[in-house]
Amino acid sequence: MTHTLDTLVTLLRLETLEENLFRGHSQDLGFPQLFGGQVLGQALSAASQTVDPVRRVHSLHGYFLRPGDAKRPVVYQVDRVRDGGSFTTRRISAVQNGKTIFFCSASFQGEEEGLHHQSTMPEVASPDELMKSGVKVMNFKSHPIEFLHFPEDKAVARQRLWFRLAGELPEDASLNRYLLAYSSDFNLLTTSLVPHGIKFGDPKLQIASLDHSLWFHRDAKINDWLLYDMDSPWAGDARGFARGSIYDQQGRLVASSAQEGLIRMRP
Repeated sequence: MTHTLDTLVTLLRLETLEENLFRGHSQDLGFPQLFGGQVLGQALSAASQTVDPVRRVHSLHGYFLRPGDAKRPVVYQVDRVRDGGSFTTRRISAVQNGKTIFFCSASFQGEEEGLHHQSTMPEVASPDELMKSGVKVMNFKSHPIEFLHFPEDKAVARQRLWFRLAGELPEDASLNRYLLAYSSDFNLLTTSLVPHGIKFGDPKLQIASLDHSLWFHRDAKINDWLLYDMDSPWAGDARGFARGSIYDQQGRLVASSAQEGLIRMRP
């Protein structure tokens, strides 16, 4: 495991303070506020540590209430809402400086047989084909996540990219779910900017996540390339809405996401 990936894995492990109470350190990625994906991944980690391992998370729904401080740790309070015959429900609050910055609910279920279908993965170039065509791997400085972006069509509110966590990971399905939640927050909301020709980092742009939902359909290795197919069916009233489908290289739908966020243009 690389040093940067090891740092991220440690970030998601959390420190147990007492029953149902956990603390996670923060990572400064250079954003104006704490990266939402960190809070998503850590909240899921906290909830999962209070659930029987035979039950896996299948959905996560959260709201970002206040900007977090990337220089301070986050405390997670888990409320054991219900342990039912088939499903387990948890409510998680993330707190900094005595104030809730994020809360979410997560639902867990054991394996069951059932009906099966899925959407078809788009026909796109593989990661190797993209790199051979000259597309460069992008990442944040001193950060293990890598992106391969497809060229944008500004006539369509859509983004497609391959992503992965570069490096070796332990055979830990729960850890891969935390990392998937963490990664799902990158690029999703900015899909709403594509048809307007506005880039993240534009000094006139104020952008922030308001909520985030994630549905886990099957386990995946986050250090293998995954396709993130995102579109934005609507934007208005200083908000943008985007949704995403995450596929593995075998064309299996791994997860689905949805997010609404503030998109405000200042004079």
